[in-house]
Amino acid sequence: MTVARPIRLGINIDHVATVRNARGGEHPCPVRAALAAMEAGADGITAHLREDRRHIKDRDMERLRAEVPLPLNMEMAMTEEMLSLALRIKPHAVCLVPEKREEVTTEGGLDAVKLEAKLLPYVDKLQQNGSRVSLFIAPSEAQVQAAKRIGARVIELHTGAYAEYCLNPTQAGEAQTELAHLTAAAHLANSLGLETHAGHGLTFANVAPIARLPGVMELNIGHFLIGEAIFTGLGEAIRTMRRHIEAA
Repeated sequence: MTVARPIRLGINIDHVATVRNARGGEHPCPVRAALAAMEAGADGITAHLREDRRHIKDRDMERLRAEVPLPLNMEMAMTEEMLSLALRIKPHAVCLVPEKREEVTTEGGLDAVKLEAKLLPYVDKLQQNGSRVSLFIAPSEAQVQAAKRIGARVIELHTGAYAEYCLNPTQAGEAQTELAHLTAAAHLANSLGLETHAGHGLTFANVAPIARLPGVMELNIGHFLIGEAIFTGLGEAIRTMRRHIEAA
């Protein structure tokens, strides 16, 4: 009998900090949210330290690393400032993402093909410092191949386009096409020896097909769960998401 492979669930706590920053002060505390997520069964914590510090602050990253006994995944742009901080904080993992000041949220995957030469030293320095490096990329063969050449050990497939199509019943065909791209990218990553993660825009309604992607080992989910926490509490939101993933 084949035993089901557990999928790790990483909780992104960025938007706890968004609420805190709306009025300043210390409440609600992202570290408290991370500890609550751990109690609810989260396997890791993800936090994006943006250049403009619109939600997570430097001190949040330091405290998450020091006070939360779960793997910390630091999302960051490819800048010298962020590299310096990551080398000092030494998170378990670093996910390199594209970043634009004017965007509301990350709009697409990192162009690993175009940025291959620039990415190489970042990946090397971070991995030499003890952090696992993942590249947040669109589900395309070219991007997966570039990630392998660059030396990243992990890719995180951007599921945002799939999630957007799922919102509109008239775009069911487009959602299936995007899911096919995600499936092909996951198959290729497996064949190249890359660990596959996925995330962006995932909800109770659309997570099951992503959880069934071949070889996917981790899903990182944030905004939806923080929103659900307003109505049900963070622990119950995470436990419900876990049930949807396991059912898949």
